[in-house]
Amino acid sequence: MVGQNSTNAKVIQAELDWLQSILKARSTMNSNSGTSIREVLEIPAPSIPENSSSYANIVHKLGLNEAERFLLILAAVPHIKPQLLDMFMGKNQLTQQIFTEFGGRKGKNHNGFIPTGETVLFILAGSDLEKRFKYLSLLSSDTILFKEGHLKLSETDSDDPYLNGALNISRDTLQEITSGKVRKPDFSADFPAQLLETEMSWDDLVLNPHTSDELREIEIWLKHKDKLLQEWGMHRKLKPGFKALFYGPPGTGKTLTTTLLGQKLGLDVYRIDLSRMVSKYIGETEKNLAKIFDRAERKGWILFFDEADALFGKRTSVSDSHDRYANQEVSYLLQRIEDYDGLVILATNLKNNLDEAFMRRFQASVFFPMPQAEERKMLWKKGFPASVQLEERIDLKDLAKSFELSGGSIIQVIQHSLLMALDKESTTIQLGDIREGIRREYHKMGRTI
Repeated sequence: MVGQNSTNAKVIQAELDWLQSILKARSTMNSNSGTSIREVLEIPAPSIPENSSSYANIVHKLGLNEAERFLLILAAVPHIKPQLLDMFMGKNQLTQQIFTEFGGRKGKNHNGFIPTGETVLFILAGSDLEKRFKYLSLLSSDTILFKEGHLKLSETDSDDPYLNGALNISRDTLQEITSGKVRKPDFSADFPAQLLETEMSWDDLVLNPHTSDELREIEIWLKHKDKLLQEWGMHRKLKPGFKALFYGPPGTGKTLTTTLLGQKLGLDVYRIDLSRMVSKYIGETEKNLAKIFDRAERKGWILFFDEADALFGKRTSVSDSHDRYANQEVSYLLQRIEDYDGLVILATNLKNNLDEAFMRRFQASVFFPMPQAEERKMLWKKGFPASVQLEERIDLKDLAKSFELSGGSIIQVIQHSLLMALDKESTTIQLGDIREGIRREYHKMGRTI
């Protein structure tokens, strides 16, 4: 690991040396000191053998040319070697401001120079308009570094030139080129989505056979979507992604099934926290959503909206400005879901509360019913660890037949009985403890045994 980091550091250092040569060449050309080159990119970029480092891997994976490599390393410099851009901090003696042609800006807490779109064009083109127009396309959203979200120009005020936006490298890309690893995002106010993980496997899942059959179509789509849409040309006729509704009583396996579906196919599953998504500040909800969807589209995540009726219920009648903006936020989210090219799953306990117009957008509507007696027996059987034994008078078939419980409730009962056994320093599960656990679950539902 140390050797890999050392090699990667050497590769990046060579790239930084190349960038420094470009900056020196621009300075020389600007001062009319005379130079043998006509363009700064005539300075050859260092050779980067494939698979030689994490930086090399992303350069070859994306197929970057020299201009794109320049853009990538320039965006990374404030995070790797900020002093390299100190040459742009010199002030015009007349205005006491940084030279206009340099572009650039300071961060809120960063005293160094942060390059902007204007900085990019100054370095590559100087005052040559023809070259400026030539390299302007580098900053287009259609180029691979921007299209796949590795780089972006920050937003500017509507009255400001968009090239004044700071050239930012994504955290994922920065981590990838420096360490070869990408840390999964943490749940926060800025990123209200939580990675769903489980140590359970698909074999632990107990589902109604009809539910399993409907899930099979989703699994098939995830495996073959690229061939369906691209090779078979159905992208002209079908929406890019797949939208599914999971509905049924609480504890019937909607969240677990979603998590295991991602696990089975090697895809991360993120649950969107709708309560933290909606902001009282106008426009902030859309920004929060954009952060998640933009990142999800690059990573191929499965997006899971639990208790979807909270936001996707029947439309609010517009009685004041708050209602108008609430509906506006829902419309924005609906559009992002519509355009998302991966799998979006919405879960609800109350299907009838969902907006009918929204219901028509689903390709699959999967019902998770309360388990039947045979399924409940399997849940009881699979729920207990191998390290315990059941009291002789415990009959799992009778428990399954006598008590209508969801899978989630059965696990809660099992947990209660295991804790009671541990408290008694025993490995034998007592029927009385199971019945007490069942009584508690029935009480939650407003029922009695």
